[in-house]
Amino acid sequence: MKDFTKLEEKIGIKFKNIELLMQAAVHRSYLNENPGFKLAHNERLEFLGDAVLELIVTEYLYQNYPNPEGELTNWRASLVNAKMLSEIAKEIGIEEYLYLSKGESKEAAESKARQYILANAFEALAGAVYLDQGYVVSRDFIKKFLIIKLAYILEHELYLDPKSTFQEMTQEKCGVTPTYKVLEETGPDHAKIFKVGVYLEKELVATGDGSSKQEAQVEAANAALKTKKWS
Repeated sequence: MKDFTKLEEKIGIKFKNIELLMQAAVHRSYLNENPGFKLAHNERLEFLGDAVLELIVTEYLYQNYPNPEGELTNWRASLVNAKMLSEIAKEIGIEEYLYLSKGESKEAAESKARQYILANAFEALAGAVYLDQGYVVSRDFIKKFLIIKLAYILEHELYLDPKSTFQEMTQEKCGVTPTYKVLEETGPDHAKIFKVGVYLEKELVATGDGSSKQEAQVEAANAALKTKKWS
């Protein structure tokens, strides 16, 4: 078993039940190769953590910004997407604690698959913190590592919706409205990856991947803006 003491020190939380922290790092693939492992995989913690993150981020935005709901929704989305969560997971150092199959361990550190594993692990960690420490500690943890990124997001306008921007540009320059089509679905039901193409009439402009169709559409629109040199 791995020693999670340094991870506890990094996040500034001493767990009452260390197995909750350990479970947050267990990927399903590891159990396929090690069926006798004493802990379950992290997907239930991930399910809980996703809700904890959304509530605490939403509460913070509501209490601190008078902006309309649509803007706050975009700001929240820019905080809790897979790219941001995976970056924070790397900063915290979760990666070295992950229990992965041999195949997943060989996956490139910068690959999409590893990005989703890390993002899911951070969500699972948020769920573990909530179960072990309660709401107040969870709120402080999420503020310290996630909400702190908001200032950078606002300064660099990373919350702007690429889909809306691309649609405005295509209507202005081409007189057409872009359409999106799912080109491929991979992975098990609990962790699907979607590949979506964005089209101008019959022309495939760009593709994007995501853990949801919406996320893949945003990635495709972002790529299309770069392809057309409109960004």
